[in-house]
Amino acid sequence: MKRAGFTNPWLPILLLVPQLSIIAVFFYWPAAWAIQSSFYLQDPFGFGSTYVGAENYTDIAESTEYRKVAWFTVYFTAIVTFLSLSIALLLAVKADNVLRGAKTYRTLLMWVYAIAPPVAGFLGIMFFDQSHGPLTRFFGFFGWDFKLGVDYFDTATAMIIVAVWKQIPVNFIFFLSGLQSIPRAVREAALIDNGSGFRRFWDVTFPLLAPTAFFLLIINITYAMFDTFGIIDTMMKGEPGANPMTLVYKVYIDGFRGNDLGGSSAQSVILMVLVLVLTIFQFRLIERRIHYT
Repeated sequence: MKRAGFTNPWLPILLLVPQLSIIAVFFYWPAAWAIQSSFYLQDPFGFGSTYVGAENYTDIAESTEYRKVAWFTVYFTAIVTFLSLSIALLLAVKADNVLRGAKTYRTLLMWVYAIAPPVAGFLGIMFFDQSHGPLTRFFGFFGWDFKLGVDYFDTATAMIIVAVWKQIPVNFIFFLSGLQSIPRAVREAALIDNGSGFRRFWDVTFPLLAPTAFFLLIINITYAMFDTFGIIDTMMKGEPGANPMTLVYKVYIDGFRGNDLGGSSAQSVILMVLVLVLTIFQFRLIERRIHYT
């Protein structure tokens, strides 16, 4: 087989320049600036900066508030990822079995995908409004006095529900595509070998969905840690107080509200390292157990 190539060796480099320039301007340069700023104490009025070495990092390590936010981020990411994937997988399996009205059913489930995170957060405020929110009234029937923005647990619950609701359609689309890509012959053979639908799913269908599930696992962890910023910011109404927040939102609060640019830069560097370690762990260790067919 003849390999495709370029007659001019400079042409592929020229084609890569626009993309590499965008990456350099919007990723590498801000990342380098954040690393440099993390070693300085920035004047809140922008008149200068003082080199403090690793003091910003030691302050973070000794901060009980930062540890509290870090643990909440872990819980928030784990719960949002688990619920988003499990509910989407259940809906995808049910949608794959629908024969009549399948297009309508799938369209209704995918509508939420077009909603921006701040809009989802605003809808969450409406649903959990203390006076007229339908979900607040629903919880009230069970004796739960739900108070968004006042009670720590209630606010965390509302944030998780909205974040899961926003992410389900993305997972649903990928899971449904993965299910429909499984050959019919494999399904018929599994039907003959095993009469239990539950056993067929876990022994045959789910292993074939492993590459899709692994990809969505990475996407959902990234979403819960970073892309939920718009939801959290909208639901907090710019006044976090004693309410729960994630590490990304704390970077924003400390940097743009508290004018602690050095401390927020150190926090962003920690997040970059965390994402790098997490990505390496996932691709080097977990992916070894996934067999692509």
